[in-house]
Amino acid sequence: MSTGTTATVEQNQVSSAGVSLWSDAYRRFKKNKLGVVCFFIICGYVAIALLTWLGLLGADFSVNGPDSYAAPSSSHWFGTDIFGRDVFARGLHGTRIALSIGLATSFIAIPIGVTLGAIAGYFGGLVDDFIVWFYNVVESIPDILKIIALGYAMGRGISTVYISIGLTTWVSLCKLIRTEFMKHKRRDYVQSAMAIGASHKRRMFLHILPNVFHIILVNLSVRFITAIKMEVVLSYLGLGVEPGQPSWGIMIDDAKLEMARGVWWGLTCASIFMFFLILAFTLFNDALREALDPKLRNK
Repeated sequence: MSTGTTATVEQNQVSSAGVSLWSDAYRRFKKNKLGVVCFFIICGYVAIALLTWLGLLGADFSVNGPDSYAAPSSSHWFGTDIFGRDVFARGLHGTRIALSIGLATSFIAIPIGVTLGAIAGYFGGLVDDFIVWFYNVVESIPDILKIIALGYAMGRGISTVYISIGLTTWVSLCKLIRTEFMKHKRRDYVQSAMAIGASHKRRMFLHILPNVFHIILVNLSVRFITAIKMEVVLSYLGLGVEPGQPSWGIMIDDAKLEMARGVWWGLTCASIFMFFLILAFTLFNDALREALDPKLRNK
């Protein structure tokens, strides 16, 4: 069989399998009403982030006002901070920071975890032993300590948050991908591809990877939750974004002094924004996991 014919057959097999898998997952996801609601809540947060980035929403978040620590009112839904800045507008811009951290850290951690896990699970042997040793060494140090160490080494800033979280949170995905590749490489469709002359690269990325891609999608939604919470912790410890940035972590950090003055609205605003986003991601992740579970197909 010629190389062109082989490639065409393989592409058709992947395409047909992908269409049935995703169409079935979409059908089952639509039945989960709570998951659909959470999806639209997440879309709402994304819309807020885009509008604030474009300056169409909460454009006055950094404008100092005459009323310091003004209580919530019709003009300031969550009051003002020590500089008279609108707390609600800062909470809206915190959405942009939170989602950017989740997205940026995912672009760093997911390729590392998928690549190392795929190589270890597919080739096995000494390659697998070395990668397992490497991620065991990385995992032996708690993530928060690694992130704090990188934060001190690189200095405070949003780029530090991106890099430190992204470089330290890939191990769990690497383990999952490694396990899945070890199972799939022995299955008939991979053995058939090898019999018709498919290369290692083609078998890994055109045959096995599409069949484990649902794990990456689920991990992506989990990563957003982890990254958002870690940013809050880092900002609280003084290692996150710069103090002038409208981050939820900065708002919670400021609440340490504000609560002593009876100013509760800054903490409340940041907590409400975080609560609904994390809750939506958590429930959406559960719905996505159920929809993409191969064991539940055609049910």
